[in-house]
Amino acid sequence: MVKRLLFDTLNKRMDYKKAIVVTGPRQVGKTTLIKQIAREADPDYLYVNGDDPALQALWSNPGGQLLEQLVAGKKIIVIDEAQRFTNIGITAKMMVDAGKGVQLFLSGSSALDIADTINEPLTGRKWEYNLLPFCWKELCDEYGLATMIPRMPQLLITGCYPDVITHPDDAKEILSNVAGSYLYKDILELSGIRKPELVVKILQALAWQVGHEVSLNELSGKLGADKNTIGHYIDLLEKSFVIFRLPPLARNLRNEISTSRKIYFYDNGIRNTLINNYAPIEARNDIGALWENFLMSERMKLLTYKPFYGASFFWRNKAKAEVDYVEEENGKFFAYEFKWNPDAAKKFPPSFIEAYQPVETQTIHRNNFWEWLV
Repeated sequence: MVKRLLFDTLNKRMDYKKAIVVTGPRQVGKTTLIKQIAREADPDYLYVNGDDPALQALWSNPGGQLLEQLVAGKKIIVIDEAQRFTNIGITAKMMVDAGKGVQLFLSGSSALDIADTINEPLTGRKWEYNLLPFCWKELCDEYGLATMIPRMPQLLITGCYPDVITHPDDAKEILSNVAGSYLYKDILELSGIRKPELVVKILQALAWQVGHEVSLNELSGKLGADKNTIGHYIDLLEKSFVIFRLPPLARNLRNEISTSRKIYFYDNGIRNTLINNYAPIEARNDIGALWENFLMSERMKLLTYKPFYGASFFWRNKAKAEVDYVEEENGKFFAYEFKWNPDAAKKFPPSFIEAYQPVETQTIHRNNFWEWLV
C-alpha cells in the first residue's frame, strides 16, 4: 500500500479534542487513509458512511440523547462523506464540545459543500487537510525512483489516481468512470448547477487551454454563455478539486499582466479523458501542455502536504516576456520554466530578474524534474 504523505501529519494531529477534516476528490483514498489511521489507534472505531441512506436519516440532526447513544463507548469516530448529513457541523460541534476524549474524523469530496456545513460550527475546533491523487514523491517512496522514471511518460497520459496506478491496464475505463460519476454527477448534485452541458463544455475548453491564460470573455464568446456564469462554474470546479487557478504576479512594473489566470487540472488523466486522447507522448502535439500540467499539479500536491506558507504565481508582461511559474516565500522569489526538451535554451526575462531579483532560477525538464518534486 502506498503510504500517503498525510499519514504522519494526521497521526500527529490526533489529540482527542479537535476534529480532523480531510477533503479531496472522490476515489483518491480518503476513506482508506482515515480508516488505516483509526484502525491502528483503536480497532473498535466507529465508521459512519454518508452514502448510506439509512445512516443519512439516523445521523442527520440527531438530538443530544440519541447522539450519546450512537457514539457510546467509542473513542474514534469516522464520518465519511460528511456533507451528506444534514447539519453535520452542529452534530460534530456537539461531539467535540462534549469533551469526552473522542477523536472525530470527517471526510468530504466537495470542499464547497462541506465547508458551508462545518466552518462556522467548528471554528477553532478542527484541523483541515486536503488529500489529492497520488503524488510523485509518494510513488517514488513506494516503488523507487528507478521504477518510476520509466513510468513517468504514462503518468502524463493516465495520471495518478490510485486505481489507475494499481491497475494501469484498466486506466481508460477507470478514468471514464471517475469523470462520469464524479466530475459531472457529484458536482451537479452538490452545487445545484442547472446547465450540466455547459460544465462539460467549460471543462473541455479548459483542457485545451492548459498552460495558457484563460479569458472569461473569450470563453463566453466561444461557448455562447454568460461570462459571470462561466466564472461561477469555474469556481465550483476548483472547490470540487477538479482544477486549480494560478494568479499572475504583478507588483512592480506598469506593463505586467494582472487580471488573467492560468488554469490547471489536478490530474493529467482527467484532462486527457475530457478531450478523449490517450495517445502516447511520441504521438502527441500537446506534449508541452501535458508536461506543464503534470509539473504544476505535482508541485501543488507537494506544497499541499509540505506544507507551504508562501504563494504561487506565473508572470508575464504586455511585451509577452514570461515566466512559467514563480514561488514567493518569506519575501524571496523562486522562478521556474518548464521544458520537455532538456536541450531547450531558456533565458529568464531581464525585466523580471531586475524587478524581483529571484534567489533561484531553474528550468525544469524531463532529466531533472524528480529533484524538484521531493
